[in-house]
Amino acid sequence: MSALTSSTLADQGAARIRWIRSRMPLLAAARAEFAERRPFAGRSVGMSLHLEPKTAVLLEVLAAGGAEIVATGNHGSTQDDIVAHLRATGMTVFGRRDDTLAEHEANVAAVVAARPGILLDNGADLGAGVGAAGTAGTVIGGTEETTSGGIRLRTELAGRVPFPTIVINDSPLKAIGENRHGVGQSVVESVMRITNLMIPGRRFVVAGYGWCGRGIAQYLRAFGGRVAVAEIDELKAFEAALDGYRVGELADLAEWGEFFITATGQPGIITDEIVDRMPSGAVLANAGHFPWEIDTAALTGRATAVTELDTAIERIELPDGREIVLLAGGRMVNLAGREPKGNSIEAMDLGFLLQALSLERVATAADSLVPGAQPVPDDLEREIARRFVRALGADR
Repeated sequence: MSALTSSTLADQGAARIRWIRSRMPLLAAARAEFAERRPFAGRSVGMSLHLEPKTAVLLEVLAAGGAEIVATGNHGSTQDDIVAHLRATGMTVFGRRDDTLAEHEANVAAVVAARPGILLDNGADLGAGVGAAGTAGTVIGGTEETTSGGIRLRTELAGRVPFPTIVINDSPLKAIGENRHGVGQSVVESVMRITNLMIPGRRFVVAGYGWCGRGIAQYLRAFGGRVAVAEIDELKAFEAALDGYRVGELADLAEWGEFFITATGQPGIITDEIVDRMPSGAVLANAGHFPWEIDTAALTGRATAVTELDTAIERIELPDGREIVLLAGGRMVNLAGREPKGNSIEAMDLGFLLQALSLERVATAADSLVPGAQPVPDDLEREIARRFVRALGADR
């Protein structure tokens, strides 16, 4: 990348961030508080999180609190102008939007190699990395953003992450504000923007009725979509039924659906067997953190032809003559697709305040936390709820 190109990208990123920053009053207040308290002075924060404008504002807040930042994005969602801007401010940032999976893994390894003292993780990649590298002893604690990462910490990484990790996704504030309303709105908006297809009257199947699935179903129905929910948990299926959705197993709903959106956090949701039941022209999208909910390797592996129709749309022709449409390569459709916006600014102002104050708790009182995955401390939840209600003007 030439110096001119890098400078131009950095200017472009700075211009985009200005708008975002101006609409994040919760983080603005935290930035002023951190500049005074300096809770991260002398500490490095290693981050693996989507590198987009709202994340850049969070990193500015941490830097104002004295943090030395070493960061990378998540695979397929990095925005190059934001990376250029952050580098121009002196942060150590790895990654590009077109990185291969192997290059992304090398970026994560580079963050781990910097031996950060605090982790800001998304998908537990850094937690797994410090465990594998044998450097977990230099970490005093961290946060984990996602459902997928929380699952990893409590299953495959249980006992291998000896420091406290506050799972932001356990927060009811994140569940309601960021997952239900932030993810719900942004996923539906992204599907509309990428495909330019009509929502009203179309048949949608949402796989998973956790908080993200609830929001996606809600916003699809608000736009006039006909929505069914596939959910294996009996209580969540019960809730979806009482919320007025058609409910069933994914295999049984596959013939009915026209659009399929996964939101489970689990691998292997849409398999060959499910695809075999879908009508020709079915559109597949994933809202989960990892690109494993749709078995894209199996899908493309048996295709007679795969045609890129747009930067985020692939037509997959199957041996029986049917066509399946895949959005964003099976990665997070609201961040890896064309013109990625992610969750709304207000939703991430809330979510990233959770991150910022949880990281401050780790930096200043790690010994008050137990080792391993745990929820956001209750006092932080209530303080942030009060701040958000005031910022929203709902108390007036």
